[in-house]
Parts: sequence; C-alpha cells; structure tokens
Amino acid sequence: MSISINSNFDAGSIVVHDISNPQNIRLGIRNDTNSEFAQWFYFQINGIKSQQLSIHFENLATTAYPEGWNNYNLCASYDNQNWFRLPCSFENNTLSCTFNSSSNSIYLAYFEPYSYQKHQELIGFANLHEICEHTILGYTAQQRPIDLLTIGKQDAQYKIWIIARQHPGETMAEWFMDGLIKRLFDKQDPISHALLSNCQFNLVPNMNPDGAILGNLRTNSCGVNLNREWLVPTIENSPEVFYVREKMLSDNVDIFFDIHGDEALPYVFTSGCADNQSFSQEQQQLEDAFEHIFQLINPDYQTEYGYPKNHFSVESSSVATKWVGNHFDCLAYTLELPFKDNANNPNIKYGWNGYRSQLLGQDLLTAIHYILKHN
Repeated sequence: MSISINSNFDAGSIVVHDISNPQNIRLGIRNDTNSEFAQWFYFQINGIKSQQLSIHFENLATTAYPEGWNNYNLCASYDNQNWFRLPCSFENNTLSCTFNSSSNSIYLAYFEPYSYQKHQELIGFANLHEICEHTILGYTAQQRPIDLLTIGKQDAQYKIWIIARQHPGETMAEWFMDGLIKRLFDKQDPISHALLSNCQFNLVPNMNPDGAILGNLRTNSCGVNLNREWLVPTIENSPEVFYVREKMLSDNVDIFFDIHGDEALPYVFTSGCADNQSFSQEQQQLEDAFEHIFQLINPDYQTEYGYPKNHFSVESSSVATKWVGNHFDCLAYTLELPFKDNANNPNIKYGWNGYRSQLLGQDLLTAIHYILKHN
C-alpha cells in the first residue's frame, strides 16, 4: 500500500514535496490565506502500518517564527482525539522526526487541534444554561458567526471580558476557554458561585473562526492579523474585531484577558499595559497583585520569562490588550501559553497540551476572584 497524505478537513494544512520514500518524507508549511505568515500544519498520513517513517519539514527559515522549531516535538494522534508528542530534531532549517507506526494512519499537528465542530459543541453546551445568553455579534468575511457568551446578570458590578484565538492556530487558547467556561457553569464550585454573584462574563471563545477552519496560524480569511486591528477595525477587513470592540464600548470593561499561544518561549506568561503612556498606578497595583497570586494558584504561570518592555513598540495602540487597558483604565492582560512545553514543569509524553490549557483556564477564575476581593 502506498503512502498518502490528507489535509482536506477542518484546519487541515500541509505542503507535500515528496512522499515516495517512507524514509524520506519531505513536507513544507503552507502560508496563511492571503498572507505570508506560515507556521501551522495539521494532516493525516495513511498507508503506514508497521513501517518506520522519517518525516522532514523543510525550509523552515521562511516560516513566521523559525525559533519556534528549536526543542519542538510533533503533536500526534492515532484517533484524532488523544494526542501525544513525537521527539524531533531541528537542524539546517529542517524539522525531522523518525518513528514506527502502530496503526495504518496517524494525525500530525503543530498543536492539539480544537475543531470548529468542537467550538459549536461548546457554544451549544453553554446555551443550555439559563444563566448564559448566546449572542451572534456579527459575521466574518466568510459569513461565520462571531459568538459571544454572556454569563451572569446584566446589572452585575463587574464586567469581565475574555477573548481567545485572535490568532487561529493558537488552539491552546480555546482549550483554555473550554476549561474556564465549564468551571463557570459548575453550580457546586464556590469560586464560580461567588464570581457570578457580582460579575458578568463576556466570553469570545474563538475570535477567528474563518482562520481556524482554513488552517491559518495568524490571520483571518482576508489575510489580516486581528491583534493589530484594535485602533481602527473595519467591517471589510476585520469584522471580528469591529463587532467585539463595539460591544465592549457599549457595555464597559472592568477586567480583560486575551488568550494566546507563543511559538518560541516554553513558558506561561503575561504581557500587560506598562508600555502605555496612560498606564496608571491602579493598573500597576492590579498587575502586581495578579502576578503574585496567579503564581501561587497555578505554578505553570511565571513572571521571569516573557516579552521585554516595548515589545510591541509602535504597534502598541492597535493591540487588543493595550487598546483595552488604555481606553477603560482597567486590568488588561495578554496571557500566553506555550506551543512546546513548560520548561519549568516539562512533560515528555504530552508537552503542553489541551488538558493543561483547560486547567489553567479554570484557575484563572480563582485569580480573578482574589483580585476582586482584595483590590
């Protein structure tokens, strides 16, 4: 049986150079739609049972984050449900992986996928709860809904906004939201119960459904990086940001988190608003309190490694966290999760994965509860 490769499914993406030799399968990374960004891949290899395979991803110097391939291990699954890591080597701009397959097919991905079907199931799950209101804020360029979940009372004292997957290939961000949302609905959880007594959560689990389905790393179907659109978004190029931003302006924001994944840094970290000229003493106190308590709640989070000061430089005003912090003078953070692993708490078999992202999402609620009680 000859080897074949299939990526004709939700978020599928790969460039096939040569699959004639199982010992030298040569692949490449496809660019995002209407963009030069390239980093995401997700595909299935068939016809491989009891064979040793050597797979090579070539020309990675042209990808968006070449440093992301150092110490990176492939995400793999035989059933497209349970994911593990395959060890890799990286040299001469080529990522290589050799393994023996115990099944006739295997899925390989840059990170554990979070499918659009799974997204729809999450929205459906939330919609069953009477404390939740599902709203379609608008539609993407490809006419997919921009889903907002509003959980809690309309007259709540605090309006908390959390968004994820502005960059669609950062699937750990929606795994994070999955964990957070399901904990919020747990009627026996004291943290969730306490938060919903005086908070309204406005949650956008997937800011970029077009890019997610198309298999993009960074952009929507128009080739636009949504996290550089917050100063002047347009319905034509960035409807996802336009509609979410309009809702924020009409409802107010007291706490904001934008969930992302970082390709290169093997850590969980945050990036706040200290670069903003409007950065206030109150914002500084809130950031200090959050960073202190979140490390105690979940040791996967740390503050030693992250983005340097002025990381976003001239782009700052168009980045979601910076725009929100500047406009609403509130605690606003970008929370980054790793594609690789947490170097402070490594797991050779799984690396960083969907489950660990879910747990971190759950624990963010505990940190928010502390901030509201003590500041």
